[in-house]
Amino acid sequence: MLSALFRKNRATTTEAPGSLPVLDAEDIQDARGTLRELVAEHGAVTVRGLGLRTPADVESVLRRVAERPLAEREAFAARDRHADGVYSSSAWPPNQPMCMHHELSYALECPGLLLFACLEPPIEGGATALADATAVLHALPADLVDRFTREGWLLTRAYNEGIGATLGQSFGTDDRGEVEAYCRAHAIDWSWQPDGSLRTWQHRHAVVRHPVSGRPCWFNQIAFLNEWTMASEVREFLVEEYGPNGLPFNTLYGNGDPVPPDVVEQINKTYEAHTVRRAWQRGDLTLVDNIRTAHSREAYRGPRNVVVAMADPVRPGLPGPQRGSEAA
Repeated sequence: MLSALFRKNRATTTEAPGSLPVLDAEDIQDARGTLRELVAEHGAVTVRGLGLRTPADVESVLRRVAERPLAEREAFAARDRHADGVYSSSAWPPNQPMCMHHELSYALECPGLLLFACLEPPIEGGATALADATAVLHALPADLVDRFTREGWLLTRAYNEGIGATLGQSFGTDDRGEVEAYCRAHAIDWSWQPDGSLRTWQHRHAVVRHPVSGRPCWFNQIAFLNEWTMASEVREFLVEEYGPNGLPFNTLYGNGDPVPPDVVEQINKTYEAHTVRRAWQRGDLTLVDNIRTAHSREAYRGPRNVVVAMADPVRPGLPGPQRGSEAA
């Protein structure tokens, strides 16, 4: 059935107000053109009826619809690599949601396109929910957006044994010299601790222009990777174990000031108000514009096997316009 995606002769979509388009694989003539046009128009699109069963099936689709696979670097949680650009979901407790974020928004180079494929749906929950980054930008309080637009944001990381991604998982190597070379090349400050562990700091833009449309986007992981988004018992354990500066990740204002809990809550509430969610069905494929559209993973029960593919690397380095400017 996989080949059906590339040989049928018409395209139809189904969508309700506030949702995103869903296509039947049998109704697509030009897979690459049709899907990329819908992603450009809506920010994401779901295809059903492909019969996806394995990561190899996902790799096959990736190579047909994307320009170039992207190898992940700077991962914040462990993944299994299945093929070039194709990975398992990040290791994350099933009972804890992964809040809205853009994949690798803290890296200098990130995927422009994401593919999520459901090989096995959970019994309950587990949706990969989506939110429009421009709508979120305009809905956030003006003073919050203005400060983050001026200052950007700061991501701090501590690579502690047994918590979060290891050096090898994040940098692709455990060699100190190679890690330092990567940090220099990617605008990351670092410090080796007396116990041999690594801490890093990287300053990034919080608002960027979409590299194709020019649309201003709230593009960051300020809320998701902040200490106040962690479950309280998890945060308390980590602070007690590693100290307040030894959390596996945390986010700050661009000048280094802490981001207070009420700001994190405001960001997450704004995301929630603009969230679109759809339960996974076996074999579903969802394509996502990673700059325009944030995604999350909701808590779930039962087995869940959702594969992610990353492609079409971009460098969204320019700050977006001030509030009130129109998207191109």
